[in-house]
Amino acid sequence: MFAREGIALIVASLLIGAALAVAAKQAGSPWGWAFAAPALLIPLFTLWFFRDPPRTPPADTTNLVLAPADGKVVVIQEVHEPLYIKGPALQVSIFLSPLNVHVNRAPADGTIEYDEYVPGDYLVAWHEKASELNERSQLGLLHPSGKKILFKQIAGAVARRIVYHIGVGDTVTAGERFGIVKFGSRMDILMPPGTPLDVALGDRVTAGETILGRL
Repeated sequence: MFAREGIALIVASLLIGAALAVAAKQAGSPWGWAFAAPALLIPLFTLWFFRDPPRTPPADTTNLVLAPADGKVVVIQEVHEPLYIKGPALQVSIFLSPLNVHVNRAPADGTIEYDEYVPGDYLVAWHEKASELNERSQLGLLHPSGKKILFKQIAGAVARRIVYHIGVGDTVTAGERFGIVKFGSRMDILMPPGTPLDVALGDRVTAGETILGRL
């Protein structure tokens, strides 16, 4: 299965690859294939990047916060969150390399109460100021318990396209697919302070399956 957000790029890359293959064949020279072969990797990488494998959340997600993205936990810290939680919060940040699955999933059950898209810079995704300065989406979720979670899709030095399909008033379930950031990125999840965590710095997580914390 492939992410629907990547269909146009997948088709374009396949057409380019086919055109290069035809050109190499018509050239009738080993040098033609030598020049075409590296470019033929483009459709293969595009297919790999936009893969969208099925995920199975835990059976009971009632009080769980799940990883919204595949990748590596690069930040765990207490912060002040002024946008939605409006107070102390526990931040967990996940870095996605270009080789990770980039489909994003809702971290918990609840209703979207806050939705903001922010144009910005393209610092490397692990930069300490990426959460504040880079292009990003910022989505606030009210959990049925009354607790608030803010999660951010953050563009990186390579990622230049944030896509999401939810907004204020939408109800989501933990592990539900909601968007994608194309070609390397980061996701921040901000939870109530003191939320018990199931992950540590350096851990690899899987979107929609790995438990980050318990409300």
